[in-house]
Amino acid sequence: MTAPTPRRALLAVALAAATAVGLPGGRASAAPSSVPGTGPVPAPAAGGDAAATATTRTVDNRFWYSLAHWRAGAHNGTTAVGGARPGLEIATPVGRTVDTDPHTARKATWEYATWTSPVHRSTVPATEAVASWNARTPAGTWIRIELRGTYTDGKATPWYVMGRWAAGDGDIRRSSVDGQTDGRTTVWTDSLAVDNPASGVRIKDWQLRLTLYRKPGADRGPTVWLAGAMVSDVPDRFAVAASTPSGKAHELKVPRYSQEVHAGRYPEYDNGGEAWCSPTSSQMVVEFWGGRASAKALSWVKPGYQDPQVCHAARSTYDAAYKGCGNWPFNAAYAATYRGLAGVVTRLTSLTDLETLVRAGIPVITSQSFRAEELTGAGYGTAGHLMTVIGFTAAGDVIANDPNSRDNPAVRRVYKRREWENNWLRTKRHNAAGKTVSGTGGICYLYGPARPGPVQAAALKAVGVL
Repeated sequence: MTAPTPRRALLAVALAAATAVGLPGGRASAAPSSVPGTGPVPAPAAGGDAAATATTRTVDNRFWYSLAHWRAGAHNGTTAVGGARPGLEIATPVGRTVDTDPHTARKATWEYATWTSPVHRSTVPATEAVASWNARTPAGTWIRIELRGTYTDGKATPWYVMGRWAAGDGDIRRSSVDGQTDGRTTVWTDSLAVDNPASGVRIKDWQLRLTLYRKPGADRGPTVWLAGAMVSDVPDRFAVAASTPSGKAHELKVPRYSQEVHAGRYPEYDNGGEAWCSPTSSQMVVEFWGGRASAKALSWVKPGYQDPQVCHAARSTYDAAYKGCGNWPFNAAYAATYRGLAGVVTRLTSLTDLETLVRAGIPVITSQSFRAEELTGAGYGTAGHLMTVIGFTAAGDVIANDPNSRDNPAVRRVYKRREWENNWLRTKRHNAAGKTVSGTGGICYLYGPARPGPVQAAALKAVGVL
C-alpha cells in the first residue's frame, strides 16, 4: 500500500497562454485559491499551525516546454526542435564519457550534449524543490537532470542530480542519486530540501541542467519535451483550515485498478504489487487520457496475470536507488511516455483548487499519510500512499480511486472531506507511536494532454500551474 518510508521520514527532518503546448505553462505561482468566487482562505482550524493567508504564496512552478523556451538558456551541443511538440535534442555531441552504472556495474561509452536553463527567480523563497521532466528516450539513450539553486545570502548550491532517467531499463538503471548535500540542503530521492528551515535558509532562484546521452555515432538521441520544477515553502502545520465545498457533485470515469490484485508479483520491483500505489494510480490516469501499453511493451509479463499494464507501470517507474516505485518525478515522466500526454509534480494549496481541476475534467493523483482512525472507511493506516481523486459528492466529500483495495470494483471510495483534506495538506502529523513525523503538504501528480483544451488550461492557470 505504501512506498518505502525512510526518505519521507528523513525529509521531515530536512525539511503562459491558455492554449500553450504542454500541460504546465511558462511561469506561474500557486497562491491560496484564485478561483473566482471562492474568497480568501479562512483562518487555521482550532489547534492547527499557521496557515497561508490570501496574500502568502507558498508554491511556485516554472517549466520549459515551448520552442522559445528551448531556444533560451545555454546550449552546449544541443538544439531546439519544432513540430507538434517542441523539444530539445543533440545537435553535435561535445564529448564522450565512460559511465559505470552504479546498480549493474556495467560500463558503457556515451556521447553527450548539455542544455542549461535560464535562472528562474522564484516568487517563493523555497525550502523544497521537486523537478519534473517529460522525454523520449529510445534504446541507446538516456538523460540526466540536475538542479542548482542560489541561497538568499547569494551562495550557490552544488549541481544536484535529480535523476538518471530512461523510459526503459536496458541501457541504464533508472535511479535517483543518494548522498548529495552541501550541509545546508540535501537531496532526498526526488526532493531537494533545506536541512534546517528554522534557520531562515531559503533558495531564492534556481536553474536546471539537462545532459542528453546517446551511443557514439548514433543518428539521434533523446528528445526532452518538458523540464522544470516546483519549489515551495509550506509552513509546518498539523491542521489546515477547512475549505468550503462547491455544492456541486461531479465524478470522472477513471479506470479502477487495485494494487492488491498484484500482491506477490515481481518482488524485484518494490517488493511486489502491495507496494504499487503510485504506479497503479499513474496507470489509472494514463488510461483515462487514452494511453495504452502496446502488446510488445507487455510481452515480458507472465501470461494470465490480470491487468499486466500495472506491472508494466511498476517496472517503468522503479527507482533502483530508492528501491521503490514511488519516486514522484519518475511517475510523471512515465505518464508522458504515452503519446500526447504530459505530466508534472506540483503542490496544491487547498481542496478548492483540487475541485477546480476535477470539474475541468482533470483527475489528480495525491500523496497523503494517516493513521487508520484518521480516514473513515479506509481500513488501513499508511506512512505514505497515492490515490486518485476523481470527483466530489454534492456535500463536498472526496470520491477517490484508492488502489489499496481488495479488487478493482472496490477501488472507488468516498472519504469524508474534512478528514481527507487535512491528511493531504498538513506537513506534520503524529504516527501510531505518537511520534511527530512528516506529511506531504499537498503534493500531487498532474497528467493531461500536452495540448490542453481551453477549459483544462483555465483550470490549470487558476491553480497556479499554467
